[in-house]
Amino acid sequence: MIKFFTMLQLKPLSKDSIPKALIRAKHYRLLNEPRQAESICRDILNVETNNQLAILYLILAITDQFGAEKGSSFAEAKGLCSQLTNKYEQEYYRGLISERLARAALKRTSPRVVYIAYEHYRDAMEFYEKAEKIHPENNQDAVLRWNACVRSIQDFKLKPSPDEDQVQPFLDV
Repeated sequence: MIKFFTMLQLKPLSKDSIPKALIRAKHYRLLNEPRQAESICRDILNVETNNQLAILYLILAITDQFGAEKGSSFAEAKGLCSQLTNKYEQEYYRGLISERLARAALKRTSPRVVYIAYEHYRDAMEFYEKAEKIHPENNQDAVLRWNACVRSIQDFKLKPSPDEDQVQPFLDV
């Protein structure tokens, strides 16, 4: 006989298991299983609401899903950036969110994709510029991401919208 549960409950994660859970979250992201990584990060954050590594991994897991069926939340990822305590990381990961939105846009068949993706890449580049100005010593990640955006704009022949008021890319997520 099958039992039906009216309300399933999440089980709490023990505080002692958080270091291993963080390793698992990273592992699942590398295995291209972002939903599993996202779930683990949420479990960690239910125990330690300000765990910076869990917040970073959650941002990455959410953005790994941009363009997927689930419809990952740009707004949530952006909000998580404000929970980061490091100003460089706030700017850098905001750039990463925009860059991943651009890549997700390129997978669609909308006639305005070249404009939408361009605007997302340009937004990313603005965040990377801000991050570059305050980067930690020997950390040129923002420069590397900036260059990747430039190459993508060139490779895909992206361009700004010819419309006077430009494309509003965030309305097309």
